[in-house]
Amino acid sequence: MDYNHLGKDFNKGLYLSTLKPVINKKALFADYTADYVDPPEPNPYGVLTLRFRTHKSNAEHVFLICNGERYLMECFESVDSFDYYRYTLTLDNDIIRYYFEIRSGNQVCRYDLRGAVAHAEEAYYFTIRPGFKTPDWAKGAVIYQIYVDRFRNGDPANDVLSHEYNYIGDHSVQVKDWDKYPATMGVREFYGGDLKGVMDKLDYLKELGIDAIYFNPLFVSPSNHKYDIQDYDYIDPHIGCIVKDEGRLLEPGEYDNKNATRYINRVTSLENLEASNELFARLVEECHKRNIKVILDGVFNHCGSFNKWLDRERIYEDADGYDKGAYICADSPYHDFFKFYNSNNWPYNDSYDGWWGHDTLPKLNYEGSQKLYDYILYIGRKWVSPPYNADGWRLDVAADLGHSPQFNHQFWKDFRRAVKEANPNAIILAEHYGDPSEWLQGDEWDTVMNYDAFMEPVTWFLTGMQKHSDDFRWDMLGNADTFFDMMKYNGAKFFGPSINISMNELSNHDHSRFLTRTNRVVGRVVNKGPEAANENVNKAVMREAVLIQMTWTGAPTIYYGDEAGVCGFTDPDNRRTYPWGHEDHELIDFHRQMIRIRKANRELKEGSIRRIYKDYNIIAYGRFTRDDRCVIVVNNNDHEKDIEMKISYELGCPRDAGMVSLIYTDERGFTTEPKEYQVDGANLKLHMGKTSAIVLKMLD
Repeated sequence: MDYNHLGKDFNKGLYLSTLKPVINKKALFADYTADYVDPPEPNPYGVLTLRFRTHKSNAEHVFLICNGERYLMECFESVDSFDYYRYTLTLDNDIIRYYFEIRSGNQVCRYDLRGAVAHAEEAYYFTIRPGFKTPDWAKGAVIYQIYVDRFRNGDPANDVLSHEYNYIGDHSVQVKDWDKYPATMGVREFYGGDLKGVMDKLDYLKELGIDAIYFNPLFVSPSNHKYDIQDYDYIDPHIGCIVKDEGRLLEPGEYDNKNATRYINRVTSLENLEASNELFARLVEECHKRNIKVILDGVFNHCGSFNKWLDRERIYEDADGYDKGAYICADSPYHDFFKFYNSNNWPYNDSYDGWWGHDTLPKLNYEGSQKLYDYILYIGRKWVSPPYNADGWRLDVAADLGHSPQFNHQFWKDFRRAVKEANPNAIILAEHYGDPSEWLQGDEWDTVMNYDAFMEPVTWFLTGMQKHSDDFRWDMLGNADTFFDMMKYNGAKFFGPSINISMNELSNHDHSRFLTRTNRVVGRVVNKGPEAANENVNKAVMREAVLIQMTWTGAPTIYYGDEAGVCGFTDPDNRRTYPWGHEDHELIDFHRQMIRIRKANRELKEGSIRRIYKDYNIIAYGRFTRDDRCVIVVNNNDHEKDIEMKISYELGCPRDAGMVSLIYTDERGFTTEPKEYQVDGANLKLHMGKTSAIVLKMLD
């Protein structure tokens, strides 16, 4: 007998019996959804269960690495092709940061927000702040942004009149032609849109399927954009109610607003102001009857030169019931609300600090006035409380408030506390470019306008355009790697509660209309003219964008008129009027259908999200829960494509699952007629038309 050979066979058998399988990285998964974080928004000192998914019988051990400690996770369930692991922590009141380590024999990999990696990086750790809660109504909500002057004129009696007052060197202008393009210097142009007009169209918005309205500023202001607030206590009567209307207009060549008595009466008369506030309260009530929330725009970094606390235009100098403004005299009760550089310049001191040097936007001096600090906190509470009952605030240039980062953070902590005490279900979302993470720690903002982890990646991928239409880049157009990398990198800056309610926009009042970006014309209205924004637009690309918007994590936000086919370069051209009477009804119906599909399929609103496939001008991703799965595929090529992708491990689909299309769009239009597809051996094969996208649902 060959004992030598026998020994070799024995050793080989021993080796094979102890050999561990290769870790199936595609099956590994965890995220912030309720399937993997229970509860998703835990309380301080509460109990938190974290879960992790592996391929069945594939992992020898799974460890939770949390705040530097290692915990062995328990395999508590095996379902279909997966094992599920869990570990329960008892929390204190501190942030926890964690990732997972998966072992099989000598093989080791880690899992953080990037997915399966050789080494976890702190920038991509999962992060949970006990006690950080965001409003349930906002999670995945569909928001509709309204720039009031351009939405609908419901009450012509409150229209701003031509020559009513002077602003930035010229008179106010009443635009009589609703369809006229905005002027290049259109800040003083008014089309007459108002709150009555919004109220008249609430049923349209309800039928569209929206859950909330975000209003650009509504408070008294001399501009149509109203980011130069004149009086934080009142809704502007020009969009509210004018019941007392006396005084005269300015004559041609007359520019002193002391003589603009018609305007002074309209904006200082208590009858007008209180009637306008009452109208707003009725509007919110009507919205709430339709289960529509209302978000206000809070401009608290700066006010306007017309503001009653400063009164550079001397609107309030002789008005009954108003104290003298800080511009008027040195002993004004509002003196410390502003920073003055020349203390010997009164009366009529114009040496105040302006935001970015703009004298029409005086910066508020919180560090110099506790009275101002407390008053803005009061304003924050006032409008989310009875009788107004707004449902939250969008904060303009929020990172700029104050004169130091330390002060900025303290103010927003106090603001959050004040607003949430008044209305625990109010949302606090901020305008912010860049990394927002230091404000999203659970004690300041709830979330942000999601430029970096939504608007920009979608825009670059589908159009190759910068969001102002200021640049076109071939290397970004159709670049699926960059699309997913931007989403992953910037999305890692959010805690779970923040990403679920992030404002995912395609367009807004500060950037070009998305439909205009589809024509790939670089420029602005000042050098291209408004018609160039309308030419050669591609509605098929617009539909692709809306389909992504309505199937991505967060709160999809429609800029008024986008659904009706409105075009425009960056502001002021993006502030065109809603095209009542000549809407693009097909595009409206597409929005309506996508919102319906989003709401009818829970996984699209609150499920996990995962990349499935990528190629040039092609992306595919899944939205899924333990029970329901959707696949979204976008072919942004100008030619047809046959696509084959594996979806079993990523989404947990059976290897022979059936799927049905919920909606399909391409260059010809769109259809919701169902078409069935078969997953064969974990492979899904699709034939996609030119500039097309599809949402597929796995059949039971």
